Amino acid sequence: MNSPRTTLYRDKQNAKLMGVCSGVADYTGVNAFWVRLGLIALTFVAGGMTIPIYFIAGLLLNKKPPHLYVDHEESNYWQRVRQNPKRTAREIRSRMKDVDRRLAEVETYYVSNNPRLNAEIERLR
Repeated sequence: MNSPRTTLYRDKQNAKLMGVCSGVADYTGVNAFWVRLGLIALTFVAGGMTIPIYFIAGLLLNKKPPHLYVDHEESNYWQRVRQNPKRTAREIRSRMKDVDRRLAEVETYYVSNNPRLNAEIERLR
């Protein structure tokens, strides 16, 4: 089942009509202006077939919950997850390895300068 943060919603806060284009823009990370412009161009190319599809999507999609993202950074993070989950997982793994390395450096510093702590850690192993 999809997380609420990886689901396509209508974005009524940034909507011009029903919020479908702004929802697609939020989902993909593309500027809403370009999504709207693409919809207009597609309407002319497809002979108006996109208009009923737009309204059907407007009726079927749920409204975006107002509490979904805490800040803009979290919104960008979830857009990256939707675009490429494997890359995002690699980035998180890399950050955790870096945190682990720095923690090991701190531990080494404190253990090497504190013989009593060093003996206690060795006793626990």
